Amino acid sequence: MNLAPYGCDPARSRGRRHEEDPRAQRGPRDSFQRDRDRIIHSVPFRRLRGKTQVFVAPDGDHFRVRLTHSMEVAQIGRAVARALAINEDLTEALCLAHDIGHPPFGHAGEDAIDAAMAPAGGFDHNAHTLRLLTKLETPYPTFDGYNLTWETLEGLAKHNGPVAEPTWALAEVDAGFDLALASWPSLEAQVAALADDIAYDNHDIDDGLRAGLFTLEEVLEVPLVRRCWDEVRARYRDVPVERLTGELVRHQIGVMVNNLLAETRRRVDEVRPHSPDDVRGAGQALAAFSAEMAADERVLKRFLYARMYDAAKVKAVRERAQAVIAALFAAYCDDPARLPEPRRRSSDDATATLRAIGDYVAGMTDRFAIKCYEGLIGPAELPEGF
Repeated sequence: MNLAPYGCDPARSRGRRHEEDPRAQRGPRDSFQRDRDRIIHSVPFRRLRGKTQVFVAPDGDHFRVRLTHSMEVAQIGRAVARALAINEDLTEALCLAHDIGHPPFGHAGEDAIDAAMAPAGGFDHNAHTLRLLTKLETPYPTFDGYNLTWETLEGLAKHNGPVAEPTWALAEVDAGFDLALASWPSLEAQVAALADDIAYDNHDIDDGLRAGLFTLEEVLEVPLVRRCWDEVRARYRDVPVERLTGELVRHQIGVMVNNLLAETRRRVDEVRPHSPDDVRGAGQALAAFSAEMAADERVLKRFLYARMYDAAKVKAVRERAQAVIAALFAAYCDDPARLPEPRRRSSDDATATLRAIGDYVAGMTDRFAIKCYEGLIGPAELPEGF
C-alpha cells in the first residue's frame, strides 16, 4: 500500500539507541516489523497471558486477560491504520506492547506497588513498559532491552499525549534516548491509544454480561449501546435475543471505528500534515472521536465503572489482591535476600532496593504472585469467581 506522507516510514526512522551488527539481521523485514516481532517473541509479552484485565486470575476460560486484550487492540489498530494509510506494523507493535508494563492484578496491583514505592518515586505501568523494553530485559548479547526504534519507544511513552512531568522511570529512558516527550506522538501512536479504548469499552460489555455483573436491559440504558442494539435488532428481527449480544459488540466496535476514521480524516484535512513531524507539532490530537462520540463513550465508561469495575464482587477481589501485593512488597523489604540473586541490590541504597523489589513484583503474573505470597506468608484466600 502507499503510505500517507504523515505516516511513519521505516526507511526514515530515527533509528535505534544501540548500533546492531547487520549480520545479525534475519529475514526481509523493515525496522518496524522487527520491533513488532521482538515484542511478540518477548518474555514480558508472554507473561500477559497470566495478568488481570478486569478479573483476577479468572476461573472462566472465556474472560479476557492482558494478552488477549492486547491482541484485540492490535487487530483494531491495524485495521484503522490501513484505512488511514499510515504504518500498520508500527501501529500493531504499539498496540501489542502498550500493556507490557502492567503488574499482577491490573490496576489494583499497580496502586499497591505505587504506594509501596512512594519513597522511591512511585510506580506507573506505562513508564514500566519502557523500563522493561529498554533496560530490565536482556535477551541480546551486546545491549540491554530490545533496542526498539525511536518511533516505537516514543509511541509507547506518549501514546496518550505529551508528557509534561515524566516519572523517574520514564525520565531515565528519556535521558538515554531523547523521546521528545513534550510533543504529540505519531498518528500511529494516537490510533493505538484509541484502539485500546474501543477494545476494552466493548469487550468489557461482553465480559460483564458473561459474568452476570449486569443485564442486557441494564446496559441498554447507555444511549450509544441502545442505538447500536436497535440497529442490530432491526437487522435480525427473527433471531433470539441471546444470539445477538455478540453481534451488538461487533456492531458497536464498527460504529466507533467508523467514527474515529471520519473524525481523524476531518482533522487531517484541516491541519494538512506533510510528515510525521507535522503530526507531532500539530498542537492537538489528530486521531480522535467526534465530540458526540466522545461524550457517548464517557457515559459508557461511567456505566462500566459503576456496574463492573467497582462492582461489589470485583471490588472484594481487588482489595484482597492489593493486600497480597502490599504484603509481598513488605516481605521483600524486610529481607531483600528473599529476592532472586539477579534482582538483589546493595542494602545501603534504599531507593535502588525499593525499585528492584518493584521490578520483581511488577513482573509477576497473578498466579505467581499468589504462589509467592503463599510461600512467604500463608494462604492468599482470594474470593472465588473474579
